[in-house]
Amino acid sequence: MGVDMVVFWSCSTIGVMVWLCIGPSNLRFDLGPGPVAEGFTKISPGDRFSAIGFGFEPGAELEGIDRGGQDPLRSDFITSDRPFYFSVAVPEGNYKVMVTLGDRQGPSDTTVKAELRRLMLEGIKTTPGQFCTRSFVVNVRRPQIPGKGQVRLKERERTSEWLAWDDKLTLEFNGQRPCVCGIEIEQIGVPTVFLLGDSTVCDQPLEPWNSWGQMLPRFFKAEVAVANHAESGESIRSSLSAGRFDKVFSVFGPGDYLFVQYGHNDMKDKDPNAPSRYKADLAWIADQVRARGGTCVLVTSMERKAGVDQDTLAGYPQIVRQVAREKGLPLIDLYTTSKVLYKALGRDLDKAFQDGTHHTNYGSYLLAECVVQGIKDLELPLARYIVDDFSGFDPNRPQRPDDIRIPPSPGPQGQRPLGS
Repeated sequence: MGVDMVVFWSCSTIGVMVWLCIGPSNLRFDLGPGPVAEGFTKISPGDRFSAIGFGFEPGAELEGIDRGGQDPLRSDFITSDRPFYFSVAVPEGNYKVMVTLGDRQGPSDTTVKAELRRLMLEGIKTTPGQFCTRSFVVNVRRPQIPGKGQVRLKERERTSEWLAWDDKLTLEFNGQRPCVCGIEIEQIGVPTVFLLGDSTVCDQPLEPWNSWGQMLPRFFKAEVAVANHAESGESIRSSLSAGRFDKVFSVFGPGDYLFVQYGHNDMKDKDPNAPSRYKADLAWIADQVRARGGTCVLVTSMERKAGVDQDTLAGYPQIVRQVAREKGLPLIDLYTTSKVLYKALGRDLDKAFQDGTHHTNYGSYLLAECVVQGIKDLELPLARYIVDDFSGFDPNRPQRPDDIRIPPSPGPQGQRPLGS
């Protein structure tokens, strides 16, 4: 496919499949009721996603405001007192997204998530008359595996988690007063950090559940992509069987990373050969990554809530350490770090967990910081892409709940993740 033309597939609201060919220069959207900036496509509050391949998702309650002035991009914007979604039909790949935020006459406060609640920008504030343009990279994927069918998706992946697999790049604008002037999207080639694991890693579809993998994109500059292929209830064996590793390897290239964290569900296998099989699978995965010119990073599973003073993972973290040592792989010992973190949280420990295993936005944010600090400590080349405002993380001195306020995404609550 030539770089001067992108082919988009989308579904209209009446379910009719269409093909839409537009040049990548058209993926520039000027939001608001005022004059449109040159080279941009005008987006009004009433523009819903349809067969044209872009627009707001149903349910958005939007207000378009035009302040006037000589700059058509920044003179107007779209805002709402509720979170809203904007989608663009795009092929599988990595996309750099640039958003222009601000209001000539008022303050703005915008948090941006992508696809299935992946945190991209956290609490970006502007004062009256101030504007800022921020960039991040979003990975868009499909279940199809060239020459191998497709990933065997769970029912929840076809329903509540479909944003992670559909034919669109979806942005969620949230915060106290999001003011969105412009959105620009371009497909790019950047190193990709692939994640595979269980419910403590995956993109959770609904509040109040969350994972460190969901928070991780917030900590990287727009020079690297995070592709989260983890899924609730998974073990290494089930992910191999479902084609999740095949899917990752089908798009994995030299310079990419694969972070692997399993254990919570693997330890439930009562077969006496389960631990040795787990170890062999980890070693095989590491070999596959090396053969493709990438870096495999092993991550020990974080402890459960009850693991502050005991081991609840039946020695599986030690197996991960053994494989890392024998294969010469970088290791992030989240098991050990999490125990330190949980003790330091004291009375705030309950606010980090939604149940005995799964985390809240607060807890998963702290665990993501543990992972990012691990990347720095390992001195991986990936560390140069960490955002400048990450000054380091000490699990002995975590932020308190009031210091981390991620606005909740809209939608129903209460669907518990698979696994425990």
